[in-house]
Amino acid sequence: MTAEQTAFVPVLLFYLLTGIRFIGMMFTAPVFSASALPLPLRFWMAFLLTLAAAGSLQTDVPLILFDDWTSIVLLGTRELLIGSLLGFLAALPLYVLQISGELIGISMGLSMLSVMDPLSQVQVSIIGQLQFLVGMWFYFRWNGHLLMTQAVVESLKLVPPGKLALSISWDLGLGSWLNQAFVLSLRFVLPFYGAILLADVGLGFLARTVPQMNIFVLGLPLKVALGFFVLMVVLPVTVELMAENIERFIEFALMGVTAWR
Repeated sequence: MTAEQTAFVPVLLFYLLTGIRFIGMMFTAPVFSASALPLPLRFWMAFLLTLAAAGSLQTDVPLILFDDWTSIVLLGTRELLIGSLLGFLAALPLYVLQISGELIGISMGLSMLSVMDPLSQVQVSIIGQLQFLVGMWFYFRWNGHLLMTQAVVESLKLVPPGKLALSISWDLGLGSWLNQAFVLSLRFVLPFYGAILLADVGLGFLARTVPQMNIFVLGLPLKVALGFFVLMVVLPVTVELMAENIERFIEFALMGVTAWR
């Protein structure tokens, strides 16, 4: 191998590992992971992001790696996991919002009403899909996709690809991520559950005082109307929660990837 080839190979490996990290993000990040998005387009986007990001970073990949294919495979796997972790945590507030919407739809009596999600190509609750689309709109409105890409670039500085240290710490703050997701889901759902509970209590009293009234016929439209009313009332709060947590979960992801050094 000539001197020029010796100098070029580490740079090539650095760009390859950087691209693998961006590919991992593409398979879990919002919108980019949609099955409706062609796979070649995802690879091309990862390639362009790699060219844009890696040029300003250090490319000193140790040459010892080229004598050990096992290390190269392990490094590639680590980069894929780091990118997937960043994309998943960036999408977690949207998934929490969608699942909360499905729970809200069940409490409203709309569990049988579902639509086809064009992004994931699966049947989802109409309220969950509505919540997800609202969250997606605000996600792009607040440049969440740019924050996510910036987080991957920042992770390349915190955990440069191609380092020899392959030890993995399992203390990635998983409990903290799950705790934040659980608290966020409760903050989304509790107003609806409180309103539906009050409606059920009122219908119960009505059933006791007016036994001849058909509560089942009255209850369903009442819960649907009440659910949509609460949905409109808490929309500003939902927007505020999304604004707080999109960047917070991306910061959690950056804190987590530092454990992979």
